[in-house]
Amino acid sequence: MSQTSNNLVAYIWSLADLMRGDFKQSQYGRVILPFTLLRRLEGVLEESKESVLAEYDKVLKMNLPEEAQEKLLLRASNGLSFSNILNG
Repeated sequence: MSQTSNNLVAYIWSLADLMRGDFKQSQYGRVILPFTLLRRLEGVLEESKESVLAEYDKVLKMNLPEEAQEKLLLRASNGLSFSNILNG
């Protein structure tokens, strides 16, 4: 590994230590893994978010059972088997 790569790796680890805060090093995985998963889900859902939220507004007005609402929202999710209706 080059010196530049070593410096970058050291910098990234120093940031990780800073973000870890009061957590013990052995607890770090329990903290970072859920956030990594949430960020990945957010990235996957990003493309279909606007269409799902638009469909959600329509579906709410239909007063359908929850199962029917979910099926309609999944159609708007571009083939994904899950969606997110939280806006934020």
